[in-house]
Amino acid sequence: MKILIAPNAFKGTIEADEAAAIIRGAIMDVNPNAKTAILPIADGGDGTCYLLGKALGLESEEIWALDALGRSIRGYYFFDANSKTAYLDVSTISGIKHLNTIEKNPWVASTYGTGLLIQAAVKAGANHIVLGLGGSATVDLGIGILAALGFGFLDEKGREIPLFSDSFLNKIQHIQRPVHSLDIRFTCLCDVNHTFWGPKGAIPVFGPQKGLPFDEIPHFEKSCEGVLAILSQKAKKAVPDQKGFGAAGGIAFGLAHFFEVELKMGAQWFFSRVGMEEKVDWADLVITGEGKYDHQSAGGKGSYELLQLCKQAGKPCYLITAGDDFGDAGFNRVLVLPDLDFSSPDFRQKAKENLRKSILELTTDTSG
Repeated sequence: MKILIAPNAFKGTIEADEAAAIIRGAIMDVNPNAKTAILPIADGGDGTCYLLGKALGLESEEIWALDALGRSIRGYYFFDANSKTAYLDVSTISGIKHLNTIEKNPWVASTYGTGLLIQAAVKAGANHIVLGLGGSATVDLGIGILAALGFGFLDEKGREIPLFSDSFLNKIQHIQRPVHSLDIRFTCLCDVNHTFWGPKGAIPVFGPQKGLPFDEIPHFEKSCEGVLAILSQKAKKAVPDQKGFGAAGGIAFGLAHFFEVELKMGAQWFFSRVGMEEKVDWADLVITGEGKYDHQSAGGKGSYELLQLCKQAGKPCYLITAGDDFGDAGFNRVLVLPDLDFSSPDFRQKAKENLRKSILELTTDTSG
């Protein structure tokens, strides 16, 4: 039997490539003659461009940068010199995973460090930036990225405003363009299709997840409204809100005022780049998974999109997930992982053990 192993990340516990290795190891322990292929998947969420860079066989370039609160952190991007394309994730540097709960604060958090990665890629020769938007700690409209690329943000007296300060967004009154214009374009990969504005927009939906108190939502919205007006004035054009602009705190929204920006739903774009259809055609069985598959997963998450390819090819697709909200998702089989005690210091190790055990039981069952 030929088995394609293509899990998404089990968010907060197991990375996608690690999960794929665990699944393959368990299968081979029971059935050493099984033919397996590994292709961890992503959908625009945390780690999408990391997996894409690995799948495309690109080398990573490492630099020191700053996290969302301005602390030193080691980051990287992948660079394809032939196409002059750099691949990087916002979460690598500006990710919420780097912050403790008490540190989360979208008034302070900035994408400046991600901008430093982009700046380094441009200096290396990139003119196309593929940016995975998932997992950010920020709601700064990409202002931090613009600052790293040479844009100046000034207060009412024309003084440059310090980054990583809780009054940064409120104080912006003027914008200076870089001395030298940048000939770059962006492809932004999303795992959500929220607009920036509206009751299901970036601020009311994702702001509280990133540390914004509910009672500060109206004030934060007013600050962002003022920043967008100044961006439009400086760019001499109005940029209408659209689906996807709510991802990663409006990064694509801000960038679109000065650069060519294309929004793509991450899973489909990822699949097209790694030849997923051909790999599904090769397989007799596809195994995928994610931390918690639920009703929102049908909005473009990797496991759901992979299921659609399997249905088109007439191939069985198994899902590994936790929880009980997957309903009648359409998978040929669902392997439900036990709930974890996230207060336990070894919950990640327990998650790996649970995943391995579920695959051992599945493989023994199907082999028998």
